This record gives sequence, structure tokens and C-alpha cells, in this order.
Amino acid sequence: MHSTAVRIIAVMNQKGGVGKTTTVANLGVGLTRLGQRVLLMDLDAQAHLTASLGLEELPPHAATSFDVLAGQASLLQAAIPLPGSGSGPGSGTLRLVPGTLALSGADVVFAARIGRELLLRKALADATAAEFDCILLDCPPNLGVLTLNALCAAREVLVPVQAEYLALQSLAELMRTMDAVREHLNPGLTLCGVVLTRFSRTKTLNREVAATLREHFPDRLFEARIRENVALAEAPGFGQDIFRYRPGSAGAQDYLQLAKELLRKEA
Repeated sequence: MHSTAVRIIAVMNQKGGVGKTTTVANLGVGLTRLGQRVLLMDLDAQAHLTASLGLEELPPHAATSFDVLAGQASLLQAAIPLPGSGSGPGSGTLRLVPGTLALSGADVVFAARIGRELLLRKALADATAAEFDCILLDCPPNLGVLTLNALCAAREVLVPVQAEYLALQSLAELMRTMDAVREHLNPGLTLCGVVLTRFSRTKTLNREVAATLREHFPDRLFEARIRENVALAEAPGFGQDIFRYRPGSAGAQDYLQLAKELLRKEA
């Protein structure tokens, strides 16, 4: 049974190296294993999400997220089905709008566009509940025009956070950014939740940071925690999600748990 509205979730953190792209890829596949129809959109010029899912070389004439933002391709034209990624339990589907190096020039290319922060919102208006249950936006780790577009298009923000004290500072900055976007551009934007990544229960610091986050975000810290797991780091090198690469790993268990929790938190 599918929801009546598409969930559009920006996955972001202005601090790099927190497992953001890993979360987009594996949460997306986890959702398909629960029967969801998922679209992933790579908004990062490094295109790590695209490469990590086996599309380092795009098909000829493939449209990208840059083309969608520029109005040169529709969302559905750019969405590439990922065969096999959603295999396993459930009957979900997974599609990807790939990233490209062209995104590195987005701030300059779109600078003169009126309403440049709303380009993605207009593009995603084509996405209906007939095609997708959930759209996950993989944002770059900076506050440029691409991240701003994601915040204006999304209804929810999911924040992967590494369990270290510097993460608390970056999270505070992100909350201020969300407040500004909510006030001026997207009043319906909400914090879906904060998920701890690279977590180890044996590390005192990790447990202390988790407790601090629980204190500040009592209703928004996911119970699912993504444990430190070497398979999660290895899988992208093979162009595979964690469920294909190492289905019995802690990483696969944790991301499936996160997917289940995300569905329970449905807005």
C-alpha cells in the first residue's frame, strides 16, 4: 500500500565525511526491500552516489541532475532504473538521477536565473505518488545553490551525523540554515531526524555524543545507529549497495532498521 504523497527528503550535512552518500544509497535500497518505490537524486558534482551504485560510466545521451535543474530534461527522462539493486524481499523499485561534474558550475550557471533556488522544486512537481513513494536527495557538503534547491524542494531533512563533538557544531549550523529557509522559502520544511553513523558502542566519546544528541533532539534521533563496518566502505568500490555486497553485515542490518524506522516516522 502506497502513500498518497511523495516523501521528498534531503539528506544533508554541511560537514563532509559523515556517511551522507552511503546513507542515501543504502537507505534507498533498504526502502525498496520494504516495498517502496524510490528515486535517488545525486546533486553532488563529485557524483559519488552515482559511481557507488555502479554507474561510473553513464549510458550515451543520459540526462543528469544538472539537465533536470536546467530544464533540459524532465525528472522521469533522467531517472535510470537500477536493475537488481532492489532485489530481495518486497517489491520496490529504485531509480537514480545521476550526478555529473557539470554541477560544479551550478552556482555560476544559475546565478542570473530568477527563482534559481526553486529550480528543483519545479522539477520535482512532476513526481507523483503514481510513480514514487520516496525521493532522497544527496546534497553536497556546502551551502550553495544546489543545497539551497534541495532545501526548498524537500519536505523533510535527514541528517547523518558522526558521533564526535565537531558534529554537534555542524548540526547547529544546519539547524540555523533550516530556520532561515523555513522563514523565507519553504515554511513546511521539517527535520525528519538525525542518524548516527560510524558508531561504536565501545567508544566512550560515541556514547557521550549520542546522549547529548538525545538530550537536544529527543524526538528526532533515530534509534537505528549505523555501526562502524568495513563492508560499508568497501561496497562502493564494487559499484554495489551493502545489501548486494554483504547482505549479512552489520551495515545491511542497520540500514534496513533505519528504513523501517523512517517509514514509521512518515510525515
